[in-house]
Amino acid sequence: MTDGQEHWDTVYGLRSEDELTWFEATPSASLELVRAHLHRGEPFIDIGGGASRLVDALLAEGFGPLAVLDLSGAALAVSRQRLGAMADQVTWIKADITRWEPDRDYALWHDRAVFHFLTDEEDRAGYVRAMSKALRPGGIAIIATFAEDGPERCSGLPVVRYAPEELATEIERLAPGRFGPILAKRHLHVTPKGNRQSFQFSVFRSKQS
Repeated sequence: MTDGQEHWDTVYGLRSEDELTWFEATPSASLELVRAHLHRGEPFIDIGGGASRLVDALLAEGFGPLAVLDLSGAALAVSRQRLGAMADQVTWIKADITRWEPDRDYALWHDRAVFHFLTDEEDRAGYVRAMSKALRPGGIAIIATFAEDGPERCSGLPVVRYAPEELATEIERLAPGRFGPILAKRHLHVTPKGNRQSFQFSVFRSKQS
């Protein structure tokens, strides 16, 4: 992810979180899926969740242990400042997901809008490799990307749009037999300026025994 950290640190340095196109005061689509697939006491990680308010909601509902990984230290700082003392209940990981080596396993992997930025196959392979190492057998991966009719760019960067079946095919190609799709749904995100963005949320189960 060439120069990715500098790009995202600049983005978060120039605008407040509620001015960013991906801002959600309440991440309803993600919350619904996490509640359906994660039990309290099971480990959870939010990939690219730097400034997301998902971790706030999960803390409030008693989920944990929780981890948030992001390439941008500036994004992570937004959440840590917002949470105050509660930030100590979260493991904060500053890392490039395409090169990350997890040091524990997780029951649920959540990614809203990281995978679609991976336009290079090598980066996608690195992402899926990290996911394969991080998810425990039977664990759940929730991956949300722009849908096939979603935007072609975001924050000045190109993205890869996916229909659910296209994402499932790509995950299977990168990790044959490792993940099975179990659910997919569409979601219409409305940006702070009122623009509409079409997302797809796909849920996979780790098959590794």
